Amino acid sequence: MEQVILTTSHWIFLLVILTILGFMIFRRDVVLPSIIGVFILGIVYNTGEGPLNAIIGGSQVVFGAFLNAGVELFDIMLVIALMVAMLKSLQSQGADKLMIAPMKKLMVNPTAAFFVMGATMYVAATFFWPTPAVALVGTVLIPVAMKMGLPAMGAAVSINLFGHGMALSGDLVIQGATRLTSSAAGVDSTVLLPYTALFSLTVGAVAITIAFFMVKRDMKRGILKSETNSTILDGGSAPSPQDEVAATVEEVEEPHGKHARFLSILVPVTLFAIVALMIYRAFFNPEQAIRGGDATALLGGTAVTLLIIATFLKEGSKSIEGIVSHLREGFFFAIKIFAPVIPIAAFFFLGHPDYAGIVLGEGAPGFLFDLGSALANYIDGNKITLTFGMLIIAILSGMDGSGFSGLPLVGALSAGLGGSAGVNVAVLAALGQVAAIFAGGGTLAAWAFGVVADAGIAGVKPIDLVRRNFIPVMIGLFVAAIIALMLM
Repeated sequence: MEQVILTTSHWIFLLVILTILGFMIFRRDVVLPSIIGVFILGIVYNTGEGPLNAIIGGSQVVFGAFLNAGVELFDIMLVIALMVAMLKSLQSQGADKLMIAPMKKLMVNPTAAFFVMGATMYVAATFFWPTPAVALVGTVLIPVAMKMGLPAMGAAVSINLFGHGMALSGDLVIQGATRLTSSAAGVDSTVLLPYTALFSLTVGAVAITIAFFMVKRDMKRGILKSETNSTILDGGSAPSPQDEVAATVEEVEEPHGKHARFLSILVPVTLFAIVALMIYRAFFNPEQAIRGGDATALLGGTAVTLLIIATFLKEGSKSIEGIVSHLREGFFFAIKIFAPVIPIAAFFFLGHPDYAGIVLGEGAPGFLFDLGSALANYIDGNKITLTFGMLIIAILSGMDGSGFSGLPLVGALSAGLGGSAGVNVAVLAALGQVAAIFAGGGTLAAWAFGVVADAGIAGVKPIDLVRRNFIPVMIGLFVAAIIALMLM
C-alpha cells in the first residue's frame, strides 16, 4: 500500500472528529465544533499567505464548505419540502385521514391493531416522512387500537419501531438519508440503497417481533394494561404531541371537504404507481430504470402536481395564494430538519478529496481518506473490528437525538476506513446509516424528536418507550452486523 504522508491539517481533522465524538458521548450539540473545525482547517491550509490572508481564507472556506454541503443536500431538502407541502394540501380537506380510514376495519384485536397500525405507519412514513406521518396515523388509529385492547405503550412501540425506526432508516422512497450517507462515502446512492433496505428491514423485523412478544408477555402479566377508558379516548387532557408535531400537522377545521374522497384515492394510487414503475423498470427494463436523482425528481415533480390539484380543488381561484402557503410550510419543515445537518456535513465532506478540492482548491487532500489509508496499515483489513466499530460509532453519533447529523461521519468513515481495508464501503456505510437512525432518529434516545413525538401521540413517557425498545433494537442491530460481515 502506498505510504500516506500526514500533514498538520490531517491531524487537525482527526482531532476535530475526536472532539465531535466526545460531544456526542456527552449529548452536546456538534454543530459548533464542526464549524470551528472547518475554520481552523481553512486557516491552516492558507497559512503560507500570511496571518491576515489565512484568517480571511478560513472565513471563506467556512462559507464555501457550507455552500458545497447545501448544494449536495438541496435536492433532498426539496423533495421533503414538496412532499410535506402536498400533505398540507390534503390535510386542508381531511383527505389524509380518509386515506388511512379503511385500516380501522382490520384492527379487530390487539395483535391486529399492533401490526396494522405499524404497517400503516411504515407506508405513510416512507412516502410522507415520519414526523407528519406519526401525527396522522397516531391521532386516527391509536384510539381505535386502544379500544381493541392494545395498551398505549404497545401502540407507541408499534408506530415508533415501524416509523422512526424501520421506515426512516431505510428511507426507500424519498432517499434523503441514503443520499446524505452516499455523498459522504463517495458512492452512488443506487449502490447503497439495496443494503440500507436489507439492514433496515432486518433490524426492523427482529426488533418489532421481539418487542411485540414483550408487549404480549407484559399484557398477560398485568404490567401493561389496556386503557380503553383513558383520557385519550374520551378527548380529555391526555399528553399532547410536542410543539413541533403540532406545527407540522395542524387541526383541521373542515374534516372532510367535498373532494376529499377523490384525493384520498388519487394520491396513494399515484404514489404506489410510481413505486411500481420504478420496481418494474429496475428488474425488467434496466436501460430505462428510474434511479437515484431521477427517482427523486419524479417523486418531487409528482408531489408538485398533486399539490396543485389538491389546492385548486379546495380553494379554486384562491389556490394561487394557497399553494404559496403550503410550500412555505413544507420548506420550513425541511429547513428545520437540515439546518443543523449542513454545518456537520460541511466538515465531513472535506474528508473526501472531491469535495475538499471544491472548497479548499485543486490538489487538496481528502483528509479522512488519507487517515483511513494510514490506519489501514494497523487494522490489516479486520472485518470484525471494522463492522462492530462502525456499529458503535453510528450508535454514538445518533445520541444527539437527530440520527441524520451522524450520517456524514458514518459515510466518511466508511469510505476512509473501509476503502483502505479493502472491504465493501457500501455495506459498511449502509450498516452505519441504519444504526445511526435507529438510535438517534427515534428509538433509543429519549430526547430524540422521533421518540418524543411518538410517545406524545400515544400519551406515554419517552424514557419508558426507550427502555422498552432497547433490547429489541440492539438485538436487531447485532443481527444486521452479522449479515454485514457475511456480505463483506
